[in-house]
Amino acid sequence: MVSWNVRGLNDFQKRLVVRNLLREWKCDVICLQETKIASIDRQLVCSIWGCLYVDWVALDADQTAGGVLIMWDRRVLEKLEVLDELVGIQQYWNIHWCCFGDFNIVRFPSERRGASRLTPAMEKFSEFIEDLNLIDLSLEGGSYTWSSGTNQPSMSRIDRALVSHDWKQHFQDVTQWILPRSVLDHFPILLEAGGMARGKSPFRFENMWLKSDGFVDRVDS
Repeated sequence: MVSWNVRGLNDFQKRLVVRNLLREWKCDVICLQETKIASIDRQLVCSIWGCLYVDWVALDADQTAGGVLIMWDRRVLEKLEVLDELVGIQQYWNIHWCCFGDFNIVRFPSERRGASRLTPAMEKFSEFIEDLNLIDLSLEGGSYTWSSGTNQPSMSRIDRALVSHDWKQHFQDVTQWILPRSVLDHFPILLEAGGMARGKSPFRFENMWLKSDGFVDRVDS
């Protein structure tokens, strides 16, 4: 899967760049953010990823901000038996969660170039991740996912993947990579999984258990 804040897809030349990179990466699921397109149709989807075996869902936007386009190869998702989860199960709490994209916030000072202190916004973001019991996957291939592109650029890691524990147990060898940046200020993020896990999952201790009343006494007994 690839997540990428493209900062607008109205320009034909930019769509051509995006299309060529998607062909090179050969991903099964693509999430493009900030499309800035009011209405996305099949013709536009085909111009970005091709028409063969592609399905999509889009959140429309205006020409200045917003908009999300998710595209996927239906053959792969049907094989993995996760298509229903992607396109709209009503019981959201019963599915495996993978939330990835541009969160526009960092967790730690080390994720923003030149930052030296932990801010309240950083603390709230970490609390959000902990409260939902999500895993913040480590990033391979670089430290930052956004750069201003100036001579002394501002840089930060504001793009990331957050997954639930059952999602991570469902797939093997999950790795999050930073891909080379092209004409945009955001680096694409690749989430790669080796395949679905089979058999019994290994035991893993969850830090959230420590917050449960009586947990320590139960372990002691």
